[in-house]
Amino acid sequence: MLLFQSLKSKLLVRLTIASAILIVLFSTLLYGLIKQSLYEEIQNQLLKQAAFIATTATNHHVGERIDSFYLQKTLNISVQVIKKPLFIQEATFTEYAKDKHHYLVLFYPYDFKEQTYLEVKKDITPIYKILSKLYKTIIITNIIAFGFIIIYAVFISSYITKYISKITKKLSSMNENMLKPIKVKDLPEEFQPLGKSLNMLINRIQTFVKYQKELFIGIAHELKTPLAVMKLKNEVTLIKKRSPEEYIETIKLNIKTINEMNKMIENILKIGRQEGDQFEPPVKIDLIEYLKEKSKNYKLLARHENKDIITDFHPSHYITVIQPTLLNHIIQNFVQNAIKFTPPQGKILLRSYPITNGIKIEVLDEGPGINEKSDLFAPFKREGKQGGVGLGLFLAKSAADAMGVTISIKNRKDKKGAIATLFIPNQLVCPLC
Repeated sequence: MLLFQSLKSKLLVRLTIASAILIVLFSTLLYGLIKQSLYEEIQNQLLKQAAFIATTATNHHVGERIDSFYLQKTLNISVQVIKKPLFIQEATFTEYAKDKHHYLVLFYPYDFKEQTYLEVKKDITPIYKILSKLYKTIIITNIIAFGFIIIYAVFISSYITKYISKITKKLSSMNENMLKPIKVKDLPEEFQPLGKSLNMLINRIQTFVKYQKELFIGIAHELKTPLAVMKLKNEVTLIKKRSPEEYIETIKLNIKTINEMNKMIENILKIGRQEGDQFEPPVKIDLIEYLKEKSKNYKLLARHENKDIITDFHPSHYITVIQPTLLNHIIQNFVQNAIKFTPPQGKILLRSYPITNGIKIEVLDEGPGINEKSDLFAPFKREGKQGGVGLGLFLAKSAADAMGVTISIKNRKDKKGAIATLFIPNQLVCPLC
């Protein structure tokens, strides 16, 4: 039972059985074809000989033998006139064995008036011996071939499973401190898509491991600081008797701090909800139509802040298979940041354009720009004086990694703000796509 638990063993057994059945079938068909060909040749000869005897050796009656030196020594046949056998209407062959000899007998119509037949008998023992030797040779050949099949099956199963074993060994030896990508180029073409998917998964794990400590430390710090402020303020307030206004001021400060903490917790919960969105099945959409529809809502948000969004989408249509919820996480975060950092009366450009191996979506703002040396995608990372928890870009990066797309943020060349870029390749490598 242990043998059949191994993929290599299962493959070996199935290859061996399939190949053995194929060889047995081929050998059986070959033997049958050779035997049939020999018998057909002998039968055709007997028919011709019987026809010749029936037309040349006439006036013979039941029980008489038509024997001659030529028939017995040269053709190795004996001929006798017999009464018509029962249930026979035409030339018929039969075969029997006697005293270790094998005979082929032809019953051939002879005299229609007397209702007699010729019994043409031929000793086919030499042919039978040849067929017996051929049968034994085929059996021995099959046994030898079966041995070669086992060797070949072992080689093939080892060759096929060595790459699976290599990937398995690579994965089983991994931990959070030893995450190395698989060399896809070293794999056969059939295993390369699997290698790419595993490398993408490894990359996601590396990203998660990289940020998880920062995230936990950040959460603890972001919650500890306001709690410490609340505790200190309350302790100071209770040191001596205060006026009602001072108590009210302290309570208002506590409520404000609690609201900020609630907002932070809501953003932290978004991380968990986004993990569920990563398993959303991809759907086919027209990306340009999707952007046009979303930009209507973005323009309303911008106008509310006394800002304007300009759109420039190319090409006119672009069909792709993607996870819409994760895509929305990224674009919405880019646009919200652009609205946040662009001053009043400013303009934000939302555009798309195709490139060689995919399409780019860009959001250009008129804000103060960014520090390009800073890791903007780290959790609780804030830029500028604008408020916020600092998890938006972290969530956008997580969504991009899950989808198999790339995002980046850099300063504009004209130094009038920042540009956030989303690149969607023609062939996404996300596990669900």
